[in-house]
Amino acid sequence: MLLGEIASQHIERKLGIQVDRKLNLGGTLLAHEAIKTGAIDIYPEYTGTALTAVLKQAPTNDPAAVFDKVRSEYRKQWSIDWCPPLGFNNTFAMVINKQLGITSLSEAANSARFWRVGAGYEFLTRPDGLPGLLKTYPLKIEGSPLTMDLGLLYSALQNGKVDMVAANSTDGMISVLPVIPLRDDKRYFPPYQCSVLVREDALRKYAGLRQVLDQLSGRFSDETMRKLNYAVDGEHRSVREVAAEALSSLKLDQ
Repeated sequence: MLLGEIASQHIERKLGIQVDRKLNLGGTLLAHEAIKTGAIDIYPEYTGTALTAVLKQAPTNDPAAVFDKVRSEYRKQWSIDWCPPLGFNNTFAMVINKQLGITSLSEAANSARFWRVGAGYEFLTRPDGLPGLLKTYPLKIEGSPLTMDLGLLYSALQNGKVDMVAANSTDGMISVLPVIPLRDDKRYFPPYQCSVLVREDALRKYAGLRQVLDQLSGRFSDETMRKLNYAVDGEHRSVREVAAEALSSLKLDQ
């Protein structure tokens, strides 16, 4: 919703046209059908999601190869283009308390500690989840992982019920808690770079649209997205207000 609002405000400001927002369609498959049929012209998507959920191909850990593949297939199959990535990678992240002094997954695997792991049920079963993680990084796990709702992961970490959680790299809570996402130094997790998708007929219809969207590429880091997400989820500020501040901070009018 944030990225959709950011793109909408930026288009309105730069091109002087009114954008019709449909910011809560419900997920990738619904959004994909909508952009295929022309019900929407633009939406933000993750490269890894497009590769696996839409194109039904196996995940891979090369960000450039994944982007090139999805961009090529979307153009060929549906005349939909991918703008260059926005700059952040919303993939899985194993998060621990900073006080432990460990910064990478290899360090965590090489430590003498037995880790109590918390995760959502999906992470325990999906091909890019825990089974493959333990093959890449032989973490010493204490007992069975504790499964819980994703919204409870950080409270469990702070309360000492677990000391490592399978979270997402752009979670807002990472920006305000004394925690650290461990560096995936062996690049186990597939890339989930975010890009703006746009129908090619919309690019032909609206002069300058591609240039305006490209201005957003590379401008949003993982840390930036954590702060924006927390502003909405943690501080309960409006999406429109947070998006406006984000755009203002980019100084794209200068």
